[in-house]
Amino acid sequence: MFIPPGFMQRSLVLDQGTVAYVEANPDFWSGPPPNSVPLLFVHGFGGGSSSYEWSKVYPAFAADHLVLAPDLIGWGQSDHPDRPCTTADYLALLSQLIDRLCPAPPVVVASSLSAAMMVRVAVDHPDRLRGLILVAPAGLADFGQDPSDSAVNQIVKLPVVDQLIYRGAIATNDGIRLFLTQRQFADSSKIADEVVAAYLKSAQQPNADVAALAFVRGDLSFDLAPYFSRLATPTAMLWGEMAQLTPVETGRRLAALNPAAIRRFEVLPGIGLTPQLEQPGVTVGLIQQCLADLTQ
Repeated sequence: MFIPPGFMQRSLVLDQGTVAYVEANPDFWSGPPPNSVPLLFVHGFGGGSSSYEWSKVYPAFAADHLVLAPDLIGWGQSDHPDRPCTTADYLALLSQLIDRLCPAPPVVVASSLSAAMMVRVAVDHPDRLRGLILVAPAGLADFGQDPSDSAVNQIVKLPVVDQLIYRGAIATNDGIRLFLTQRQFADSSKIADEVVAAYLKSAQQPNADVAALAFVRGDLSFDLAPYFSRLATPTAMLWGEMAQLTPVETGRRLAALNPAAIRRFEVLPGIGLTPQLEQPGVTVGLIQQCLADLTQ
C-alpha cells in the first residue's frame, strides 16, 4: 500500500534480525547504468518512522542508480525485538546494510538521528562510502545538550506509564498527526492522510513501542560534534529552516567544524524537519545537485 509503483519489498537476515527493504522492481526498471553509484536512503527515528519517509523521493533516482531503502530494526516492516537496540547495534546494522546491499560504495541519504549515526559509520569506515547527503543530522546531545532535561523524557522513563502514553497518545491517528505537526512539518496542510496512515501502520507493529520509547527517552542520543570534526567523506547537508527538534543553528555549528568535508550546506526556507515528505520535489532537485557535487 505504501510502496511506490515500480518498487518491491525484499528482506535480508542480518545479525540484529531480518531487515525489510525496498528496491526497484526489475520488471519495471531496466536497471541502472554500469558503474553507477548506489543510493541508500535511511529513515530517521520517531513514532512510526520507516522507509516510507523517502518514498516520494527515491523513485526519481531509480533510472540512474541502484536505489535501496531499508526499514531499520525496530521500525517499519523489519523485525521488532522485545529489547531496545543500542546505538552500537544501529551502527553495526548500518555498516552491515552497506556491505550486504550495496555492490559498490554508496552515497547514503539519511535524516536526523540516522544521519548522525551515518557520520559515525563514515568516520570508522571511510572506504565504504562515496558520499553522504544528510538531512538535519543530529545526535540530539550535540555540543553538550542534555536530552534528559525535557519533561516528556522524564515521563516516559516511568514503567507502565510509558506504555500507556505510547498506546494512547502516540500510536493513534490523532497522536501521529500531532507528532507530524509539531515535529516534522512546518506546514501542516502538507500532511496527507496517506502520510498519517503509513506512520500509524509502522507505529502499531508488535513491539514498535520498544524502539520508539528508547528514542524518546534519549537512550540513543550522543554528541555528534566530535565525530563531525573527524569526518573525511564528502558530505552535503540539507536543513529545514523551520525544523523544531534540531534548529538550523546546530547545523551551521556542525558544518563549521569541518569545512573540508562539508561541500554544501543548504537551508530550505519555510520547511520543517522532513523536507523529503513536506516538499519532495524540492528535495529531489537538491539531492540531484548534491550528487553532482559529491561524485565528480
